[in-house]
Parts: sequence; structure tokens; C-alpha cells
Amino acid sequence: MATDLTLVIANKTYSSWSLRPWLAMTHFDVPFKEIVVPLHQGATSAKILTHSPAGKVPILHHGDITVWESLAILEYLAESFYDRVWWPTDPHAKAHARTIAAEMHAGFGALRQAMPMNLGMVYPARTWAEDVTKDIGRVQEIWRDARDRFGGKGDFLFGAFTISDAMYAPVITRFKTYAIDMDEACAAYADAVLALPAMKKWTAEAVEEPWVIDKYGPPD
Repeated sequence: MATDLTLVIANKTYSSWSLRPWLAMTHFDVPFKEIVVPLHQGATSAKILTHSPAGKVPILHHGDITVWESLAILEYLAESFYDRVWWPTDPHAKAHARTIAAEMHAGFGALRQAMPMNLGMVYPARTWAEDVTKDIGRVQEIWRDARDRFGGKGDFLFGAFTISDAMYAPVITRFKTYAIDMDEACAAYADAVLALPAMKKWTAEAVEEPWVIDKYGPPD
């Protein structure tokens, strides 16, 4: 069933949405073929449109089924490959996990705009605008709350790695890139995600990419 999975992604250095399903699929050992469409190239839009009418990555092809949008892809995978534990099994924890994953999917626009994902750079700490600071604080509040209520003895938001951790992984890279101050609990959680073999593999491959996008350079 899994051998006909293809995941279409953009540059690993910059594509936060691509990271989410790629990280979960790799962590849960779901075999897939990978197609990388570099961003901001002459034929980028046309190439992506051959895979999805939405014109955005990531895109999952599974036989004749096509799914786009990171969270939709992850939900589809959880239903299709149910021998892996993609969500917490406890109903309360599962509901909470889905809620914070959806909040990440739909929110934090100020943070995304001010701090583009860029695995090729590390910038010194700086003062951020009020709306960005609010987003930074809310993310860490989500992490602390999930860890306190559901983390138990594990390293991740709900103990073991789940879709929720995949959804927040790009923000973790942003916090490292832009030297965001974190309390001890949040820093430990971020380090656990960055230490995942799948996350290390993504990061190592990002460093080797030949493409540089100037618009994702230092913040103003």
C-alpha cells in the first residue's frame, strides 16, 4: 500500500509546510518517493500545478488519490496507516492534540511573516513587534500546557511524538534561527524535536541544497 506514495515538497531550507508531513512520514517509517520543486524559480508555479490545482506544496499522491495541505495530508496518513500511533490514544489528549495542531495550521500569521523559516542562517536576538511577541508567547504557552497535562515521562507534547509535534517543528526551527528566548521546559522540548533522526536528516539535506532565496534573508 505504501509503495505508491509520493510527497511533493519545496526547498527543505525554507518550506515549513513541507517539513510537517515529511517529518512525520519519515519518523513513522512510511516509505515514500520525494519530489522537490524549488521555490521562486521560473517554472515553479507550473510544476506545482501539475500536481495540484491549489498550486501549493506539500502535495501527497497515493495511487490515484491526491491530498494537499499539511494537516489534511497528516490526517489522511493517520487513517491510512493506522498501525502507527499518529495521535495520542487517550480521547482527552487526542482532542487537545488535534486542537493545537489546528491552531498552528490556522494562526500565528505575525510570527510567520516576521520570521520566515531559514535553516541556512542563525541571527542574533532582537526586539520583535508586539503581535510577533504575542505569537511567540502563545506558542510557548501551548507547549508548556501540553507537556504539563499530557507529556508524562516522554520528551514530546503528548509523551511520544505525534502529528502535533510535526505541526510545531517548523516553529522550533524558527526559534533557533532567530535566537528566541525559551524557558527551560520549552527549550528541552525544542531540543528533543531537533534531535529526532528524521529532523536531523531534513536539516542535513537542507544544508546541501544549492538554492538561495534572498527574500528569506535577515529580518528588517
